[in-house]
Amino acid sequence: MAAHRKPRQRPLTGPAARTAATLALAGAASATAFQGVGNAAPRLTPAQVRAQVDALYREAETATEKYDGAKERTAASEKSLRSLRDQAARRTEQLNTARSALGSTASAQYRNGSIDPSLQVFLSSAPARYLDRAAYVERAGDQQAARVAGVRRQMGQLAQLRSEADSALSGLRTQQAGLKKQKTTVQSKIRAAEALLSRLSAPERSRYEARGDGRSAAPQAATRSAVRGPVAAPGSRAARAVAFAYSALGKPYAWGATGPSSFDCSGLTQAAYRSAGISLPRTTYTQINSGQRVSRSELAPGDLVFFFSGISHVGIYVGEGRMIHAPHPGAPVRLAPIGQMPFAGATRPVSGT
Repeated sequence: MAAHRKPRQRPLTGPAARTAATLALAGAASATAFQGVGNAAPRLTPAQVRAQVDALYREAETATEKYDGAKERTAASEKSLRSLRDQAARRTEQLNTARSALGSTASAQYRNGSIDPSLQVFLSSAPARYLDRAAYVERAGDQQAARVAGVRRQMGQLAQLRSEADSALSGLRTQQAGLKKQKTTVQSKIRAAEALLSRLSAPERSRYEARGDGRSAAPQAATRSAVRGPVAAPGSRAARAVAFAYSALGKPYAWGATGPSSFDCSGLTQAAYRSAGISLPRTTYTQINSGQRVSRSELAPGDLVFFFSGISHVGIYVGEGRMIHAPHPGAPVRLAPIGQMPFAGATRPVSGT
């Protein structure tokens, strides 16, 4: 019986080979083009890019304010923890001194052959057992009973301090984890905004970054020189805060920064009023409640002006419908019209002088 064999295919040569190669390359090119269409980032107009970048910067600023608040709470917790540990160290020293005094008394009594049984128990390996037995305290003399009671009280206070320190440490670690999360959120929003900005042409990006003074895209140095002069503020401290804001024009935005070389929005207003001897809280949503609330029609130089429904941005009003603010990464401290963003409210930190 004859074996059935698969016919051996002969390699293509000549015109047939060239035709096959052409068809294969065309198919590969079509597949690559199809994949490219499916995976390519959608083409956006410059206006759409700017809108998306603005939205990302607003989200980054909201996250920055949460980061600033978490950072402030973390610093307070660290200070509280240090204080608790210092108190615990002092209490431990006091307790050791009191125990040493009792030990000296016990040694004297032992030399005289009259050591009190209660002290024998106290100086044993489990002195707390003695302190829980009131009968032994009553059998010690009045003076020794007072000493032992004092030691017992100090042991209780030390245990409480150590418990509070442990709780503070646990809370601090939770806050540090939240701080790290907020930092990651801010950085991811900024990276996404920068990636979008890279799609703009150089002239389009320059126009985007130069906007803000409400009149032209002139360099900030020229704008600053054009607006220097006396500031009509309601008091000397407000005037000093405004003067500080003018001196910060052109300094870079850096999230979490409070100066002197860079600022975020609430860091700028906090630093401005710190220069005037006024302490403001760290974040926009706490600064808006620091001082007298004023309407938009009542604004005076030195007032803090807030924007967006989440109170995520703040500037310092300088008159003529303008403010000085730290806008976002890549945009230095600058003058801008307050109508540039959705107005949310205003606060006057000081009145009079």
